[in-house]
Amino acid sequence: MLVLALRSVRQRPGRFLATLLSAFLGAAIVMAFHSMHDTAGAPGVDPVSSETLRTAAGVVGGYGTLLVFFAVASALTVNVRQRAAELELLRCSGATPGQIRRLVVGEAVAVALVGTAAAVLPAVLGGRLLVELFQDTGQVAGSVDHSFGAVALSSGVGVTLVASAGAALLAVRRVTRGRRRTVRRRPWLAWAALAAGAVAASSTFAFSATDEMLMAFPAQGAILLSVGFALMAPRLLTGVLGRLSPGGASGWLAVRNLRRRAGELSGILMALILFTAVSTATLTMQAVESDAVAASGLVKSVDAKNLETLNYTVVGIVVVFVCVMLVNSLYAATTYRGREFGQQRLAGATPGQVLGVVGVEGLVLTVVGLLFGTLAALAGVVPFTVVRGDAVLPGQLAGVWAAVAVVGAAATVGTSLFTARRVLRTPAVRAVGATA
Repeated sequence: MLVLALRSVRQRPGRFLATLLSAFLGAAIVMAFHSMHDTAGAPGVDPVSSETLRTAAGVVGGYGTLLVFFAVASALTVNVRQRAAELELLRCSGATPGQIRRLVVGEAVAVALVGTAAAVLPAVLGGRLLVELFQDTGQVAGSVDHSFGAVALSSGVGVTLVASAGAALLAVRRVTRGRRRTVRRRPWLAWAALAAGAVAASSTFAFSATDEMLMAFPAQGAILLSVGFALMAPRLLTGVLGRLSPGGASGWLAVRNLRRRAGELSGILMALILFTAVSTATLTMQAVESDAVAASGLVKSVDAKNLETLNYTVVGIVVVFVCVMLVNSLYAATTYRGREFGQQRLAGATPGQVLGVVGVEGLVLTVVGLLFGTLAALAGVVPFTVVRGDAVLPGQLAGVWAAVAVVGAAATVGTSLFTARRVLRTPAVRAVGATA
């Protein structure tokens, strides 16, 4: 099966492009930040610089590991779903479920190895830029030189391979074993994440306004709540769609398509919820904290500068990964609908009407993702603001939320419409005949 997996990757590399890009970006980010461990452990590094570097590696490296898994899982899920007929043919030809799993995992591991190898040089350059950033803000001594060693390399290879193999196993489970077991477990995981998030967010009230750990618990609460909502994405989307009564042919058809494809679109909705919650909560709380420190006339400590740098870095990583996940998933999912679009055009729909349906679908997904992501973010922002500034909703929230909404809508609706336009260039008869 390993030989067959390598042959599959060589023969049709285009189908693995999204997975390769996700693995490349993930490995680059993980190795860049874990190289801070190598740098901190180098001879002559002072304790303050070492603590700053290790904190950055631990916090952002952990986020990077989680995002690598989500990004690779999203790409592989779309890949496996589109190959369901091919994998079913292998089963009918005598292949066992175990052989099919080994095939898909072998493909994922091979692609991950290529992506990791290509990410080494960008990771080295990124690590150097990070050290220079810490030095410019006075958090790391100017005499510290960047080091890229065994910790960075082993973590990049290990995290990317484990994430790719695990994501491949989860993606192929639906084809080889069905959905029953997954559906049974997901609600329990979702409710556990929601409960843990609520506890973490409410723990904020146990701290004082000047406590250094004040931001940690509401941030964790928002993240856990967003994970819980993300795990419930198919149910949330189905519930919202069940209450919609759209007007016009485009709106009716868009809602019908979304109801039929709710399971397939769950990965996109998961990315939107996580992006909205993490970005809104982190940026809003950091803005509140910075304004409070400025109003008091105090100078930020080294720990405060470290936290601010890490917050902005985490949000930057989340934005990059979510955009990659959305673009990859939407591009693959929309490209796969060539036959559907061709049938609609043969039935009398114009290209403009087809684009209208796709646009409404993207808008509905964006609104649902923003809704539940905002709820998760507010669960962290409100307790933090009450304790830190004696207010319920901070004034900084509106601007941050608007920026997050614009980015999310541009990535979702923009990618859907752009890809649909490319698909519609193929004549309707050819599109239907090529995929029939």
